[in-house]
Amino acid sequence: MARFFGLRGDALGRAMIWAVIMPAYILFGYNNAVCGGLLNLPAWIETFPRINTATTTGAEKTNNSRVQALVAMYTLGCFFGALNCIWLGDRLGRKRTIMLGAFINIIGAIIQSTSFSLAQLIIGRLVSGLGFGALTATAPNWQSECSRAKHRGSTVLLEGLFISMGLAIAAWTTFGMSHATGSKTFRFPMALSALWSIIVIAMVPNMPESPRWLIKHDRLAEARTVLAALSDVPEDDQQINIDVSEIEESLLITGKGKFKDIFRPSEQRLFHRACLAAAGQMFQQMCGINALAFYQNTIFEQDLGLSTEIARILGACVFTFQMLCSPIGVLTVDRLGRRKLMMFAAFGMGTCMAIIAGTSSQSQSTSCVVVAAVFIFMFSFFFPTGFLGLTFLYAAEVSPLSVRVPITSLSTGSAWLFNFLVAEITPVGFATLGYKYYIIYACINFFLILPGVYFFFPETAGRHLEEVDQIFLDSKNIFQAVKVARSMPKREESNEIAGEKVAEVVDQVEGSDK
Repeated sequence: MARFFGLRGDALGRAMIWAVIMPAYILFGYNNAVCGGLLNLPAWIETFPRINTATTTGAEKTNNSRVQALVAMYTLGCFFGALNCIWLGDRLGRKRTIMLGAFINIIGAIIQSTSFSLAQLIIGRLVSGLGFGALTATAPNWQSECSRAKHRGSTVLLEGLFISMGLAIAAWTTFGMSHATGSKTFRFPMALSALWSIIVIAMVPNMPESPRWLIKHDRLAEARTVLAALSDVPEDDQQINIDVSEIEESLLITGKGKFKDIFRPSEQRLFHRACLAAAGQMFQQMCGINALAFYQNTIFEQDLGLSTEIARILGACVFTFQMLCSPIGVLTVDRLGRRKLMMFAAFGMGTCMAIIAGTSSQSQSTSCVVVAAVFIFMFSFFFPTGFLGLTFLYAAEVSPLSVRVPITSLSTGSAWLFNFLVAEITPVGFATLGYKYYIIYACINFFLILPGVYFFFPETAGRHLEEVDQIFLDSKNIFQAVKVARSMPKREESNEIAGEKVAEVVDQVEGSDK
């Protein structure tokens, strides 16, 4: 019997969430927000004058804003770190890949916190990104593959809550350090990133490996042990036999898969599924969240004319508000479904961006400044509800086990690539377009994300990961998947029906052997 801290069943599932997923995704939010809170600190400006946009004007400010975008090299590192999992993820396994990513992030945090030049800072950001990109490409798979279909959505969507928690911790940490003096005001926040990675490395060895990865690598006995521990039943329980047979059936249908298989025409529609996973992650980044998150203090201070102190407090409050709103998605994703939440969020975010654009154009009006601030908060209500953690969940759900790691690595790479794009263009966008920059994101939400989800994203809520495969097997083109998912009945969970399914699979395997 497995000894995962002596826990089984729901207690083991909760331990996986709170001991590994929580610190990993607090790190996600923390790393994304921490630099944005440091840009206006005197010690930061003194150490890195080439990226100073707080006390410069005119052409110098515009040029520095372009150089400032180099700080976003972290996201480019994440992109390459995620893509590395295409080759490493299935070889190392979910647990070892997570630990490797956390360790590399620690090295990056050390380099950043000891930086005395812009070049060293950029290298530290790249190294940290390489590690964390691998972690973000793997952790959702591990969590999804260890979760039951009924609660998989709410379990994985807790990632969004933890990301928001990390954003809030970063904002309040940098706010607190803004009242100190000296280089510690930015060195301590950057070093704190290592804490969450240390917790992950300490906890992961005592957690179960993904049973689906174990079966894929012919480690059937270990997989049965893990499945039994997660369900809190004996290893010879009928339900374990059913679960193992379902996973083996999925591998029989799709094979063990290679990266190049994604780009080959097949009945499994692997390229179609990879595009959906990557598009969802692109939507998450292009909705406008990072235009607000990366430069929130700058928006409040320079665009809306608020004092530095008030701007920092409001920025921290926005992330705290987002954290408080995140449970809404957790509580509704398995009831309302993935599609409805994404479309609801896209409409809400587009509306917020349009109003922020209009009110920001009248920054001399106190009432307009108040309305703009309110709808920045409202954006932080819609985003975690429909996109923050949901796109990681959706990418894992639409990917078959045979190529789940390559597809989710590509999709996570897509998230980081577009994250990098937004971080690169946002300083220049604000410097050249001003309030009109928000209009771009309003249009993206209304005319790209909303119709894209409606026409192309099939519903996956409440379905087993293996059951989702059938949606794409029955679809003949990219437009049919939504219709097929809507008409396909969900598999009943009774042991009698499941037992018949096992017998059918066994007959098929024996027939193919003959």
